[in-house]
Amino acid sequence: MVNTFDEDAVKRRQRAQQVALFRYQLICPALEPGLSTKQRGKVVRGIAGRSHDGPFGGQVRYSRDTLDRWIRRYRAGGFDALSPSIRQAGTRIDGQVFDLAAALKRENPGRTAAQVMRILRASTGWAPSESTLLRHFHRLELMGPAAGQAVVFGRFEADAPNERWVGDALHGPKVAGRKVYLFAFLDDHSRLAVGYRFGFAEDTVRLAAALEPALAARGVPGSVYVDNGSAFVDEWLLRACGKLGIRLVHSTPHRPQGRGKIERFWRTVNDQFLVEVHDSTAEDIAAKGISAAAALLELNGLFTAWVETAYHHHTHSETGQTPLARWTSGWDTAGHGPVMPAAGALTEAFLWSAHRVVTKTATVSLHGNTYQVEPALAGRKVELVFSPFNLEHIEIRYQDKSYGTALPHHITRHAHPKARPETTEPGPVPATGIDYLAMVADTHHRRVAADETINFDALYPQPDRHRPDGQLPGQLSIDDILSDTVDPASRDEASA
Repeated sequence: MVNTFDEDAVKRRQRAQQVALFRYQLICPALEPGLSTKQRGKVVRGIAGRSHDGPFGGQVRYSRDTLDRWIRRYRAGGFDALSPSIRQAGTRIDGQVFDLAAALKRENPGRTAAQVMRILRASTGWAPSESTLLRHFHRLELMGPAAGQAVVFGRFEADAPNERWVGDALHGPKVAGRKVYLFAFLDDHSRLAVGYRFGFAEDTVRLAAALEPALAARGVPGSVYVDNGSAFVDEWLLRACGKLGIRLVHSTPHRPQGRGKIERFWRTVNDQFLVEVHDSTAEDIAAKGISAAAALLELNGLFTAWVETAYHHHTHSETGQTPLARWTSGWDTAGHGPVMPAAGALTEAFLWSAHRVVTKTATVSLHGNTYQVEPALAGRKVELVFSPFNLEHIEIRYQDKSYGTALPHHITRHAHPKARPETTEPGPVPATGIDYLAMVADTHHRRVAADETINFDALYPQPDRHRPDGQLPGQLSIDDILSDTVDPASRDEASA
């Protein structure tokens, strides 16, 4: 019989280990040796200032004091000190305590679970934990939308152009049988489409193809508001925004209320542009005498024409102005134009980087390639800065100082794995016309005709040609063997 108590204890220990691992990963950046007190405080404030994926799902935030307490525990007792105490199975809490807690909450809905816990402790001498009371209140629908505490969202709009851009990706039609995706960035104040591009993949490279021209033509925004898609959480985007001084903001998962403007833009795109675009197959593109890349380029040209000619000059229902007029008037009110990126800053921002430790032989590796660097960097962790489309040219930096270009030693890959070109999938391989099995059969027939093989028919006695059933003399047929009228002795002799 399985001991349920032992199983619960094991589960509690596993859960505690999972919590300890999560806490260690959270404070790990602050444990880096060599950090000064000021630097470590800045790191801890950064961790406390954002949400994190909890060890058991959901988003969690922790205060500076909590993080400092975990750091002290880790320094005093190591990893095991981060593990929470394992709660032992106890008796069921008296239902009267829960009833009193619910009554206190109904009496004054403004009371928090912590306040109810304090009142219970003062009146009865004991109270359940705050988390237990929260679960109880949610179960009774005494908190949240069911209790009339629904979250109300106000209408937000940036006060000036380039104060905030909103970015997203839209699934588009099929070109040459392949699905395309539209990356676009919308100015929050004017609703101007500042950057956009269709691509064959929903990845970082296609995102960069839409964002870089937008920054070069419309200037640098104060912040960019995006969702949590894989392309928008890539380290490259964080590096690019950091280099240009752009604050990158990700929306809260499962809360799309702050993305209404870009969703409204997608509806306009679907109703006015994509409704006129039809899916095409590889045969359709081949019949037009163009490649899939050329068809994608044509789609981007059509979309540019629609945005600049139709969308930007159509009065927006919310602002009462056209996006282009609101964009222009916003700069007139501000008394200046967009802040353009400095010379070379845009190119630097759109480079990718990776960190590697230089080997004792003064080499570094990146995606299967090996490069020779300065011998003085042996054993040090350096930054490799490169274009994802050219892995033969790698700049080496250490402590923000450039050590020149690495010397390619062994190159197996010329582009980053994420930098996939806008080409069609490999087409069918042309048939050679060689039928191997037919060749084998022809060889076999030639050998039989030349008596080069064994005559398998000669190994078996030939049937009597004069008997209508083709049986040998004295041989019983299958029907005779299965028949009950044949003498058993004859059946046994024939079988033998």
